[in-house]
Amino acid sequence: MSRCQVSAASSIPPVSSARASGVPPRARASSVVAPPLAAAAESTLPPHLPLTPAGVHAYPLEHSVAPGQTLELCVSATEPYQLSFCRLGPQVDDPAGDTVLLRLDPSPARPQPIHPGSYVHVAAGLRGRLQALTLECWVRPWRLGRLQGVISQEDKDADDGFALGLGADGYVGFFLGDGVSPEEQVVHRTRPGLVRTQSWHHLVATWDGWKKRVYVDGIEAGAWDFTGPLLAGTHPLRLGAMGQAGLARHFLDGDLAQPAVYTRALSATEVRERHAARALQPPAPADLAACWLLAEERGEQVADCSPARRHGRIVNLGTWMIGGPSFAADVPRFGGYDPARDPRRGHGLRLAADDLHDCRWEVTHRWRVPEDARSGLYVARFDYVAEGVPRQYHCTFVVRRAAHRPKAPLLVLAATNTWRAYSGTPFALNPAERHVVWGTGGIERDPRGLPAFNFYRDHAAGQGTYQMGLRLPWPAAAPYVLYGGPTRYSHLARAERFTHIWLEEQGYAYDLASDLDLHRDPGLLRGYQAVIVAGHNEYWSVPMYQGTDDYLRAGGNLVVLSGNSVFWRVSFDAAGTVMECRKADAPGARVPSDRRGEAWHSHDGRRGGMLRDCGWPGVELIGVDLLGFNSPAVAAQFGPYVVEDPDHPLFREPEDLGLKRGDRFGAGPDGIRIANAHEFDIRPSTFVRLQEQPAPAGGIVPPDPAGITLLARGEVYWKKGGSAFDYFGRKISPRTDQGGEMIYWERPGGGRVFNAATIASGWVLEVDPRMAGLLRNVLARFGVKR
Repeated sequence: MSRCQVSAASSIPPVSSARASGVPPRARASSVVAPPLAAAAESTLPPHLPLTPAGVHAYPLEHSVAPGQTLELCVSATEPYQLSFCRLGPQVDDPAGDTVLLRLDPSPARPQPIHPGSYVHVAAGLRGRLQALTLECWVRPWRLGRLQGVISQEDKDADDGFALGLGADGYVGFFLGDGVSPEEQVVHRTRPGLVRTQSWHHLVATWDGWKKRVYVDGIEAGAWDFTGPLLAGTHPLRLGAMGQAGLARHFLDGDLAQPAVYTRALSATEVRERHAARALQPPAPADLAACWLLAEERGEQVADCSPARRHGRIVNLGTWMIGGPSFAADVPRFGGYDPARDPRRGHGLRLAADDLHDCRWEVTHRWRVPEDARSGLYVARFDYVAEGVPRQYHCTFVVRRAAHRPKAPLLVLAATNTWRAYSGTPFALNPAERHVVWGTGGIERDPRGLPAFNFYRDHAAGQGTYQMGLRLPWPAAAPYVLYGGPTRYSHLARAERFTHIWLEEQGYAYDLASDLDLHRDPGLLRGYQAVIVAGHNEYWSVPMYQGTDDYLRAGGNLVVLSGNSVFWRVSFDAAGTVMECRKADAPGARVPSDRRGEAWHSHDGRRGGMLRDCGWPGVELIGVDLLGFNSPAVAAQFGPYVVEDPDHPLFREPEDLGLKRGDRFGAGPDGIRIANAHEFDIRPSTFVRLQEQPAPAGGIVPPDPAGITLLARGEVYWKKGGSAFDYFGRKISPRTDQGGEMIYWERPGGGRVFNAATIASGWVLEVDPRMAGLLRNVLARFGVKR
């Protein structure tokens, strides 16, 4: 058996957990700054078209750092700047209250380029004079309108090599270089319109020493004389790109399956047979110069199964786990579909001209965090002038507890996964205004040719965003970013600041940790009297879920001042630098329902999407799940809580809040800062009451977990706007003002949960004494002392 004879699904990452079938969870010194580096280290990136973003942009190599450790900060700046390192202070909207730990002398402008565009780089190309050639590949383009490489070993500025590509009007182009002829004499094109977007096409280009031919979907689409010679040249071989001026460019926005190169010309009969195989059968080994089955389904290496071993490396990741030309991707939502057992799934690799998951910038500044630094939210603050206007740019990071220090009574979890998920325009020009309204897709509609995608915004050619890199700027996490302009509402880092400040004003000591800290160390929560989840903690990995569940089962206490919590499943690569999320079957999905088979993660092979669909339902961890959202810019849609159980100890002990059944609380006197704003969660039984159509085949709304007490019912004024959804993500129209449900839950399996069930619950602590008193009662019940 040849090395190419590999099962079509053999390398799909196996699903190794009972979770895959939907089984519920069960037990189980001084500060110093390094000078900017004087010279660039040799890059491991093959030569690649560079772009330089204007302005000041920065990211830390890690989201969090401990006292005594060194923060490594990567900066690109086309303007001079002055850098300060600050712990955010007691004034949410005024940096004057921040603690400045170090202010550096002004730094000169020092831009660093980015290199967007994914493709496969094969260093060991064909060499010498070729007597015959076949290039074969399945391709599904996402966008036409410009030149794009499919298989190439050439440079637009040279006269040798070969290339198979797509053109602006859907033509297929075939180039063979004889070393002397100008391009217009040796590039031949089919008629336009043969290739369509969103459809798989089988492309084959052959040369038998006399005649060039191009086949599209098994049918000859063009033939031209070419007697050679064919000189392979010394260029690298590229899949999904071409070369020009020595640089990779002309990147493919499309999906590839089973690209292959032969040193003979396939016959028309062989081409038809290869088309009929739908990339499920490897090619015959005779005269096979290279074939990449793309069966790895993870990582950046792609193996050549031919004896030549022309292995490739994916630049800028690409996207695995999309299936091949034979794949019927509209798999059932429920029923335990397993990609590894689907004999017709095949393999493919999705590429994007704007793929970028690591800027690869050099470290510009190094700062050793003082040994006595308090845990909390910090920023690297850049003051600079652009277009004659003073500006500030903030790069946010967490200082966590030092390992040798005793734990505070409270751990607060920073929703860094969500901050990253919303970072849609990492290279946006920084506005002069301090407060910026940051939408789901970022702050720029036109990103000026720079990458601009996130879990709410597709790639420029329409590919759904399935992964985001952590080594990119994340200005969405800046401390003054708003989400509702007129209301000054926030849901990212600024939203969490209200809880941080309230805790400090009330005298509660706390440690701060990032989502990634919990993902890397699921035992992180052990030893804390209580854990607070604040703001908009929407994106959770399985290790985060398991670590929290284990903490609760051991008798821990959880305070949730968040809405739309524990909703989407994410995973991380082994280095913790790429976050994957395959959003399906819910509002904001990036995986369309007719391609649900793409919802399985490449990192671990498990089902992606809503955690409730992945076997890790939020209701089993925190008691409630997402109902819907209203406009964060329209205060008339916001509502308070209405007391349901006024005699519960949380309303009476140790502070008697004086509330009666039907009383409203959770709102400030300004009529804007109100708890049921933006997004809110409810119990399963309430989903059942609101459901308007039968459950989809195989779908079940779980019962309420035993032991839950409804403390208060939130009000949301649906008649004034907003969108609500049933448990299966289908739009509904509530006939009542149903909002988030505040619960107290003594879990039969161990642990206690207080869940305010709205993003804005922490927003009102400062303006509603009864909400503040309630939280003090909760912390007292959980044994947290000031």
